[in-house]
Amino acid sequence: MTEPAPLLELKRVSKRFVGKLDLAARVARLAGAGIREQVVHAVDRVDLAVSEGEVVGLVGESGCGKSTLGRLAVGLLPVSEGERYWRGRLCNGEDRTSARDRQLKMQMIFQDPFASLNPRLTVLDIVGEAPVLHGLIGPRQQIEYVGLQLNRVGLDPTLMRRYPHQFSGGQRARIGIARALAVKPEFLVCDESIAALDVSIQAQILNLFMDLKAALNLTYLFISHNLRVVRHISDRLLIMYLGRIVESGPTAEIFAAPNHPYTRGLLAELAPLEPKKRSFVPIKGEVASPLRPPEGCHFHPRCPYAMEACRARVPKLEPIAAGRWSACFLNDPEASSKPS
Repeated sequence: MTEPAPLLELKRVSKRFVGKLDLAARVARLAGAGIREQVVHAVDRVDLAVSEGEVVGLVGESGCGKSTLGRLAVGLLPVSEGERYWRGRLCNGEDRTSARDRQLKMQMIFQDPFASLNPRLTVLDIVGEAPVLHGLIGPRQQIEYVGLQLNRVGLDPTLMRRYPHQFSGGQRARIGIARALAVKPEFLVCDESIAALDVSIQAQILNLFMDLKAALNLTYLFISHNLRVVRHISDRLLIMYLGRIVESGPTAEIFAAPNHPYTRGLLAELAPLEPKKRSFVPIKGEVASPLRPPEGCHFHPRCPYAMEACRARVPKLEPIAAGRWSACFLNDPEASSKPS
């Protein structure tokens, strides 16, 4: 029996942002100055597959490309290279109606619940505008429909004529969730969607996400720098460093036995503060600039186990156990046996 295609799949996807030269820089370049356009390598040949009903956690330090990958996943940014699939179908060359219907199935919940809401619109319009525009409901159904969405996320429907500034941070987060749910999505990318909230409110929103998943059969890509959060909510974990996935696997297994040195460094910060029990020094240094990423393995300048192969070649993301993948030459006996 053939396994169903992933709900969403990215194949060898890359994203580069090119900083165009201004007039003066272009003139200087014509005159012989060695000025080049700056290229940010935000995402570098990433493979990602998310199955229906799954919660995939995406973790990494700030600046590693997590948010960019999330935007590529839902189509808010075009890919520079690679292919994007929805239910096994390539997301290119479709007619406008098919592309629109597919796009409605994928929504994003942003980090800042205030900046992502239009301050000039009431909650009624913020939540109810898109379903009316796309013909999911008629204009006369808007008030009732918005009330249903607000009830679903734990807000009082009588508040729908208020503006975003009249709500607390936790309430604005719920409004953002209601807006995403209003177009009946199947897949949600949650981009640090609880990071700006108090810890007590974070727990409430996490529980809301899980309740909505069960009630609506939702699928999540949950982006966070907080390992404790993704440990609580995700089925599978992806570790990202400077535009590349360096390790993936079931969340419980990665927490129990991390493989990649970067993953081990991240998890060392969560370990009990008992120095005798630590076998790995937490990560030193800063993430390199995506304008000039290191050659070979991007992590090698910060890795205590770096060897010659790490500086010369890009390690492939390869299986290390059932359902586990890692991109590290420590898993290659031939590479790790050669002197640095």
